[in-house]
Amino acid sequence: MLEVDKMLEKCGDFNRQQLIMLLLCSLINLLSAMHVVSHWIIIIVPKHWCADGLDSGPPPPNIDECKPFYFNSSNSGSCNKYHYESYMGYQGFVSEMNWICDEKWKLRKGKYIFLAGCVIGSLIMGYLADILGRVPILVFANVITVLGNFLTIFDMSLELFCIFQFITGFVVNSNFLIIRILILEYMRPSLRTVCLNICYEFSICLGLVISPWIAILMGSWRRFMLLDALPIIVVPFFYYFVPESVQWLISRQKYDKAIESLRRVAKINGRQIDDSDFEEFIEDCKLCQQNTKTNPNLLHLFRTPRLRRTFLIIIFEFLVFSFYANVVFHYMDIPGISPFVRFSQAATRNLPASLAAIILQDRIGRKALAFTILLLMCIFMLVTGVVLSSAANRSPRVLITFYIIGGIFNKLGVNSNIQHSLELIPTCVRGQALGAFCTISYAGLLYEDFTNIRKIFLLLPEIILGVLTLLGAGLFLLLSETLNRTLPCSLEDGEKLGIDEHWYTFSCMEKRKQPEELDSSLAPRNGI
Repeated sequence: MLEVDKMLEKCGDFNRQQLIMLLLCSLINLLSAMHVVSHWIIIIVPKHWCADGLDSGPPPPNIDECKPFYFNSSNSGSCNKYHYESYMGYQGFVSEMNWICDEKWKLRKGKYIFLAGCVIGSLIMGYLADILGRVPILVFANVITVLGNFLTIFDMSLELFCIFQFITGFVVNSNFLIIRILILEYMRPSLRTVCLNICYEFSICLGLVISPWIAILMGSWRRFMLLDALPIIVVPFFYYFVPESVQWLISRQKYDKAIESLRRVAKINGRQIDDSDFEEFIEDCKLCQQNTKTNPNLLHLFRTPRLRRTFLIIIFEFLVFSFYANVVFHYMDIPGISPFVRFSQAATRNLPASLAAIILQDRIGRKALAFTILLLMCIFMLVTGVVLSSAANRSPRVLITFYIIGGIFNKLGVNSNIQHSLELIPTCVRGQALGAFCTISYAGLLYEDFTNIRKIFLLLPEIILGVLTLLGAGLFLLLSETLNRTLPCSLEDGEKLGIDEHWYTFSCMEKRKQPEELDSSLAPRNGI
């Protein structure tokens, strides 16, 4: 039976077309990282203090101060003018709008509106990517993101600010999600991990690290937003240089368009394919899909026992990672560290996590790596709780060290979990499922008071997360291994994937085989 991976191999599964796609995806990931940074740069609150009754250049206080330093009958404890300490001369949105102190709720409202847009948009855009295609939704999401950011440079009311923040949040996450799916569906199994981490994580890490300093160099949040909007000229070229996913076209039974995409890939890669090969491929696809449900959605996934269990386990894993990131992030809540420095430091965790994934994920398998990472996260969280229980150990250097180590563990776990989940979920509902997973992650981030349970017991957050990560490690053993397997196309393929495996089945314990043997022996017998 001719499978999609086999057909792509004939057309060239890592040649000029794939290199063009990786280059464009890396560029869009770099731009998308700037889009994300642009939101957080807007809501940065600089050090501020009340200027009533003070000279123009008083020394700044150690902490932010909203009340006048000198009280008299004329000011009644309220402030009319503020001074700001700008970081390296950067003029921010907050200082321009004076959204501090009694007006700070406006900024907080915009932040929650943005996250609400991320929650809702991840679901809807994932659904549209499964209905309308990967490439058009990716281009649409990037264009709308740029427009949402660009419109904020004009003077506006709180209502308009919230609307534009919601629009940006609605689509910004789709830029990352759909690129992951495209790369996964166009690369041969042995190259998925390398291409995802090089194209996705490296470019995002670069974008997140340099974007705050580009903003400093521009000197103003308006100039940075304008610079962020300029690359909109590049995005539409993606539509012309990257063909639609063959996996998705076959899952939607659009066989003629699938052949067009394959011919296009073969032409760019300099391959000559006989028409009989395409005809045989389509006949095999039709035979496999004669009993397949047309246009399934995420609700149909819950009617399949094994896929339903897989989906619920992955949902739980994403919740664990989200809460874990929330707690670890508070280790960086150190007074005196610039938000720009903090943001760049946070981004550096992407690089070692990506290198570790490239080295380990294809050697020991998806399941073994995820299981090991969750165990290490459990141990790390418990050790962190014990060490930081003493006030003497909560110095900035110690906190930053624990933040970086914990961030690397979390990023490696999240990356591994996303790739594994994409390989487990069938093509026909892959966008919707990934959107649901990211929605759960954002929902976990919305709950910012998670660490306030320290008031009950100092180490309670770390203990709870230790238990949750240990439970997550156990549940991960119930998932199927996907190393070197053909991606499931239909719900039926996903239900049969790894059906003969046990909870203790690990790829690293199996007899070493050649990649060609693995592709044929581990592929779903009834899949495409």
